[in-house]
Amino acid sequence: MGRVIAVANQKGGVGKTTTAINLAASFAAAEVNTLLIDCDPQSNASSGLGLVKDPERLSTYHLLLGEASGEQALSTTELEQLWIIPSHKNLIGANIELVEAERREYRLRDAIAPLRERFTYIVLDCPPALDLLTYQIHMPCPSNGEPLTAPTAAGAGAATGLGGCSACL
Repeated sequence: MGRVIAVANQKGGVGKTTTAINLAASFAAAEVNTLLIDCDPQSNASSGLGLVKDPERLSTYHLLLGEASGEQALSTTELEQLWIIPSHKNLIGANIELVEAERREYRLRDAIAPLRERFTYIVLDCPPALDLLTYQIHMPCPSNGEPLTAPTAAGAGAATGLGGCSACL
């Protein structure tokens, strides 16, 4: 079963996306099947791996709303052993659209469960927020996981980045 690594920090500009891309690319370069899931509506992990904006492409948004399976949302990258589930700006609306949805906090976990046998590592690039979307992103992490500290920048508030939340390996 693949390990899920969420790179998270409530502060923006601290290197979450850069860390997620480089970590996933490093695993793939080591010939390990790796999936990067772009969970940030800004879609920088998607564009960072060379995907151009395509409003028709299935994304994390479709995954969370149950409109696509993880397998359907997979996109290839230039690295042979690296796949991505890209993000889309509409993902910002998922916080509102899922407010009354049943099992909303488990949507991502349930959607990627079938992919955990295929990928050794699943890296989640999180948005700079502590909201329903970020909470969902942490649900696929095993409850007994090791904490992963996201990179922090110098400046007021950066040291408290996760504010008690932690990502899990």
